[in-house]
Amino acid sequence: MDRQKQRMTLTAAAMLVPLLAACGSEKAGGGSGSVGADKPITGVRWNVESVTADGRTQKAPSGAHVTLDKGRAEGSLGCNTFSAEATVDGDRVRLGKTRATQMACEGTPVAFETTLVKAFSDQELTAKTDDDRLTLTTGRGDTVRLTEAKDAPLAGTRWTVTTPKADGRAHLTFDEKKGTVSGRLGCNKVNAQATVSDGHITLGPPATTRMMCEDSLMTAEKTLLRLFDGKPKYRVDHQTLTLTSENGTSVRAVAEQ
Repeated sequence: MDRQKQRMTLTAAAMLVPLLAACGSEKAGGGSGSVGADKPITGVRWNVESVTADGRTQKAPSGAHVTLDKGRAEGSLGCNTFSAEATVDGDRVRLGKTRATQMACEGTPVAFETTLVKAFSDQELTAKTDDDRLTLTTGRGDTVRLTEAKDAPLAGTRWTVTTPKADGRAHLTFDEKKGTVSGRLGCNKVNAQATVSDGHITLGPPATTRMMCEDSLMTAEKTLLRLFDGKPKYRVDHQTLTLTSENGTSVRAVAEQ
């Protein structure tokens, strides 16, 4: 990417992030976070789907999202992250103080960013929800459409372990019908009984293969094995699974796309 195009991307991203952060928040004075619509918009991760301006609709880059909670707006455009203070007055959304990264990302479409900047700079937004959708509309009728992001299901999802690091080679899949978990610990394959109840997973003794791998993988494998034959807590936050064992061992994994 040449320097001129890089500067364009930086400028677009820097302007775009605060505009998207204005998607909403709790009402000034600690309101419910709804905007004259069917459901609250706070405490929800909203995926940015598209922007329509001057009769042309452009899709958002993958990973673009906004989360609104406790008077703040935070999110990502797939590259740049942001946080902001935001207020809602009825169905009118206004932005407060915003902080954002300003990285140049080759995969973030400059045309999309430029369209958002043109559509939303120095304008008041009207917000409306409809089931799992949020629509933001400018005074001249340009719109940004967002969809509520759903948590990945625990069972049936292939969870790739990110902590401890295992070079992407450790993964787990829970089977609700069979009551099992299977996968790889980084080096060796693993199978065990797994019963899910009340935010916990009761794991049986693991059955594993007996291969030896490089030290880094074996270290990660030892950490993962501490989860088994116990009852770790689990939490799914969008595409991230966190498992915490009774002895404090914490494992994080992400859903494969």
